[in-house]
Amino acid sequence: MYWKPEQADMPDQKSYGKVHVYTGEGKGKTTAALGLALRAVGHGKRVLIVQFLHGNKQAGEFLAQNRLAPHVEIVQFGTPEGANVLNPSDIDLYIAQQAMEYIRKEMVRRRPDILILDEILPAIHFGLLDVKDVVDFLENKHAQLEVVLTGRYAHPEILNRADLITVMQSVKSYLTAEGFEGRQGIEH
Repeated sequence: MYWKPEQADMPDQKSYGKVHVYTGEGKGKTTAALGLALRAVGHGKRVLIVQFLHGNKQAGEFLAQNRLAPHVEIVQFGTPEGANVLNPSDIDLYIAQQAMEYIRKEMVRRRPDILILDEILPAIHFGLLDVKDVVDFLENKHAQLEVVLTGRYAHPEILNRADLITVMQSVKSYLTAEGFEGRQGIEH
């Protein structure tokens, strides 16, 4: 069980910007966040996507930002090979901290309508970020900012702060088939 309502403080229903969490073991967390971004762009909103733990400049969403500019910007905080979350290097820790500093500054400077923090949940889980810093950010964001946090291993403190929690569950998946490799434009 991810969340128990009796443990959570109910969100202020008057606030405009909500906190979404897309988590779970199934495929589709980042995809759901990107769908929300696309919907927002359709209505002229500004979207900032910050990707933690990886720096894959060939990912489809990263390449698509040029077509969605100036409404969407994607900034990656990670190395091309990705962070070793089980044994993070000093560089991995530094990059994750830089990402948090960046989102704090950009929330004030650019005031995006939607901020997607892709793969931030595993960054918290594996100790690259302190959950208290992330909760503090969520508690002090500007009132209109919609924030989406994605990834496996959602921390209970994040879940308690969320206004919406979606848990992706795999019922059937081709991803585990022997020899399967992710396809360009579908899995990455």
